[in-house]
Amino acid sequence: MKKWYVLLVAGLALLLSACGSSSETTGGNGGEDSKEEMSTLDRLKEEGVVKLGVANEKPYGFITSDGEVTGVAPEITKAVFKEMGIDTVEGEVTEFGSLIPALQAGRFDVVTAGMDIRPERCAEAAFGDVEIRYGEGMAVQKGNPKNLHSYEDIAANPDVKVSIMAGANQHEFLKELGVQDNQIETADSISSNIAAVSSGRVDATVMTEATLREAVASADQDKVEEAKPFTQPEINGESVMSYGAAVFRKEDNDLREAYNAELKKLIESGKILEIYEEFGFGEDNLPDDVTTEDRCAG
Repeated sequence: MKKWYVLLVAGLALLLSACGSSSETTGGNGGEDSKEEMSTLDRLKEEGVVKLGVANEKPYGFITSDGEVTGVAPEITKAVFKEMGIDTVEGEVTEFGSLIPALQAGRFDVVTAGMDIRPERCAEAAFGDVEIRYGEGMAVQKGNPKNLHSYEDIAANPDVKVSIMAGANQHEFLKELGVQDNQIETADSISSNIAAVSSGRVDATVMTEATLREAVASADQDKVEEAKPFTQPEINGESVMSYGAAVFRKEDNDLREAYNAELKKLIESGKILEIYEEFGFGEDNLPDDVTTEDRCAG
């Protein structure tokens, strides 16, 4: 009986020792483990830094000669995160079509480029609430020799060639209106699209109206011009308007909700209009009754 008791005590001591050792080991890297288990929102608040992905599409997002990432979309994002208590937003410019894949890969915490909320994009990532809306525009060769004033005009003339930004929703608009694949070229930058028109390789380029005006203003005025007048495209009897928002990973719902709460205050206070005006937008670009849920549902 005594021998059994001694063995029992020894076994318990060994077990407690092993548990203590495991606890100490966990404690040694507990900081790293707990950090990995943190939500993105908690991590950003602790670190005080947000990694932001932006497309180089002025005035929605671009990089200045001083290396600063700015534009209406990133400035809205900076203002929102500041209200969330996060003052440092490290912006990086990348190709438009790479924004969501880079977000999913963890390269960015959020991406913003006035990206239109569309069902196929909603399937890949989670959009915040609408923060800006905008229409379409078209640039043509000087004098508009093909007499193009709408997307429908491109569809009506199979000899017309048009260049668009790779990954942009204009591709779907054009296809819906009957433009053929062999009429469409793609490029990875706004300047490349404008250059395609200036060189005569294509007859037109289409993009959002604010981007187009910025691009034409910086182009060779003897070779390219904005198509005026321009009729906004209609698909299935409805005028096409784009609704832009910041984009988050689907698992970062708490971050998205916190962002939306501060964005709402920014809109209601009128401060978002001050950001708009700095980049050539106005009251017509304010969100209306259309919601992110509406856009994701198509």
